[in-house]
Amino acid sequence: MKLVVTEKNIAAQKIADLLSVGKPKADKVYNTPVYRFQVDGDEWVTIGLRGHILEPDFMPSIVYKKSSGWQGVTAEGEVVPAHIPDFLPKPPFKTKRKPFKEDGVEMGAWKMDALPYLAYAPIEKKPKEKDIIRSLKNLAKKSDEIIIATDFDREGELIGSDALSCMKEVNDTAPVFRARYSAITKDEIQHAFSHLVELDNDLAQAGESRQDIDLIWGAVLTRYLTIVKFAGYGNVRSSGRVQTPTLALIVARERERMAFVPEDYWVIKARFGKEPEDFEATHATARFKAEAQANAVMGHVEGASKGVISSIEKRKRTVAAPVPFNTTSLMAAAASEGLSPARTMRIAESLYMDGYISYPRVDNTVYPESLDLEGTVRKLSDVAVYRPYCQELLSKGALVATRGKKETTDHPPIHPTAAADPDKLGAPEWKLYNLIARRVLATLSESAVVEGTKVTIDVASEPFVTRGDVLVKPGFRAIYPYGLKKDEQLPSLEEGQSVDFQGATCTKKQTEPPARYSQGKLIQEMEKLGLGTKATRHAIIERLYTVKYVQNDPIEPSQLGIAVCDALGKFAPQITSPDMTATLEEDMNKIAAGEKSRKDVVDLSRDILHDVLDELLPHQEEVKDALADAVAADAYVGPCPKCGKDLQLRASSKTRSMFIGCAGWPDCDVTYPLPKGKVEALEEKCPTCGMPQIKVTAFRSKPRTLCIDPNCPTNQEPDVVVGKCPTCAEKGLDKKLIASKNPRTLKRFIRCENYEECETSYPLPQYGELTATEETCEHCGAPMVIVKTARGPWKLCPNFNCPGKEKEAEEKEAKAAQKKVAAKSTAKKAPAKKTAKKPSPKKEKE
Repeated sequence: MKLVVTEKNIAAQKIADLLSVGKPKADKVYNTPVYRFQVDGDEWVTIGLRGHILEPDFMPSIVYKKSSGWQGVTAEGEVVPAHIPDFLPKPPFKTKRKPFKEDGVEMGAWKMDALPYLAYAPIEKKPKEKDIIRSLKNLAKKSDEIIIATDFDREGELIGSDALSCMKEVNDTAPVFRARYSAITKDEIQHAFSHLVELDNDLAQAGESRQDIDLIWGAVLTRYLTIVKFAGYGNVRSSGRVQTPTLALIVARERERMAFVPEDYWVIKARFGKEPEDFEATHATARFKAEAQANAVMGHVEGASKGVISSIEKRKRTVAAPVPFNTTSLMAAAASEGLSPARTMRIAESLYMDGYISYPRVDNTVYPESLDLEGTVRKLSDVAVYRPYCQELLSKGALVATRGKKETTDHPPIHPTAAADPDKLGAPEWKLYNLIARRVLATLSESAVVEGTKVTIDVASEPFVTRGDVLVKPGFRAIYPYGLKKDEQLPSLEEGQSVDFQGATCTKKQTEPPARYSQGKLIQEMEKLGLGTKATRHAIIERLYTVKYVQNDPIEPSQLGIAVCDALGKFAPQITSPDMTATLEEDMNKIAAGEKSRKDVVDLSRDILHDVLDELLPHQEEVKDALADAVAADAYVGPCPKCGKDLQLRASSKTRSMFIGCAGWPDCDVTYPLPKGKVEALEEKCPTCGMPQIKVTAFRSKPRTLCIDPNCPTNQEPDVVVGKCPTCAEKGLDKKLIASKNPRTLKRFIRCENYEECETSYPLPQYGELTATEETCEHCGAPMVIVKTARGPWKLCPNFNCPGKEKEAEEKEAKAAQKKVAAKSTAKKAPAKKTAKKPSPKKEKE
């Protein structure tokens, strides 16, 4: 049996479909889906992982013995050598309080004294997906050959390597090969499995070094920040090797904006000609720094009724076609179209898995000679909106593509691999696919030519200038309109011509500070500085949002983000500088190239981190004070009505759920509940009761403004009788079911007035106007109600355990399955060809 291991279940399913002669048989090994099929009489099985099935973690403790030195103790109690520097104290310690033990140090203790040891603590790989590992081993025992078919990059090579280590525990004799592909298409997959290579251990080691380094830095810095200032709002203070210098970029730009001193200037604009061909022109002195100079000009032109065209200059300029997309340029372009980098990569991964685009995590911006560009254009011609342009491209002969500055050999630039139907893709998926498809066609197109016209008009010896741009040769712009400005056509004018002067206006303005980073611009800046990788940059930005260090887009740092960055930058500046991170990134590249060892690079990062801790540990109080003010500022909601201190957004230490509490606790016990969703404090007070207001954005819902006081009339809802209690009716009782809102929890529910005895209660949606229908559910007898939201009214049975809900779910699944089958049948445009016998995979060394 040949076992094929992929990164995800969907990849296992699609590869089985593409390699199989007939339809693969879906099966399960324990709870893990697998796909069985035959090739040339051989049994094949594909199994999908769930990304990383092993994860690195620190060993629970380290112990010291004079005879054997420092050792790490694994979760199973196994003892392994540990390399703890001699300058760190050894047992016996003066105290036995955590993290110290009689013979060592506990690594799991969030204590400041543990951090120097944590920087050097040994790391072990722990099972993350136990069910999948069990299934993998079961299949590996029966396998004659193992083929790793995970994504071809550092991450994919590491995932495959970890899976292989699990399989070798039960079968270390089966030959192992690697299938590398850049798209999940029939031709690409069959080529990959006919040209198998060896697993790249250096690439896997580079991936593992990143895992180790990020774990060590993230754990040590996050614990440090959390320990120095543990508070209810947000609690854990996150930091990391790449995250922190990225935050520093955002904060530095904000500092520039805060330090910016605006300067006044004056702009004079005038209108010329007659409608509908009138036009606007600006004084040749674009900005007057002195108001007196501007007033002098206004005085000169006052009373004038005509202007004379003193000169007309026309100049053509060529706009080169764009270069192919790599990951960074795709994210930047998509961000301009309203897709965040993180969302872009999620959509791109989905399009890749569905066979629509090539592998989306690439640095390459040069199409390899092996890529059939003509074939790609022919595929795109199957999409109606591209067909005329594709036919025009193909009619011109040989296709010549633009070339970017980065050329690598792992994957080609991102390009479509199949024609897509906008009616079958979701709106975001089509938006991204359309961007990628048009970009590829643009890279094969001619440059665009723009003709610029500059007209100078003399009014009372004062020069006014207007400009117009016209696209005279569309070139690539005919298919790639992104970022294209509209034509600014000027009326027909001649030198010496007299034109009507309609008057001028003088406007006072101020210079503006440098713009904040958009997510797209930040991605590009991170690439330029060597922060993160093509596969991680979007996740780093998303993490900064998650931990509330930044907000909005363009990106604005929160008070907490500024405080964290300033504190770390003051006492350990190398953390916030991109230089150290970029150096480690380069070292990891050298691991992938076989020029450095993983151990050397990880050990170097540990030493750098130790130097950072040496600078941070003596300044705990200063860092604590810096964070305390920021935490309070970001958590502030308004004044407490009881004691006057600050009301703050806080998190329960037990449930981690959010609520509003007084900073004067425990002396003041004022608290307010919060509804589910993202919560932001607002400056405006409630117009009804004067209490603070919050903006709540529930999942997939529009933001709502609420008063924090549950007793405010704006939060009150009248009780609604929705029907009779079916439980009581069975006992011969006539009891009402009443819809109410709990003022303490803000939750809505339907409850029987005889609830203490019958215990009949149903939950209700949190928002929406409620109306009784006098109808009962045919399946369970519960009252049917109508909930009216912004999306419209919808009728529902509130009983979560209603048998009808299960039936409804089954019907939905059946309809989805029918739709999928129908889509597949319509996708087959040509009759099936007779299946030819596939050649046996040919194994080669890379």
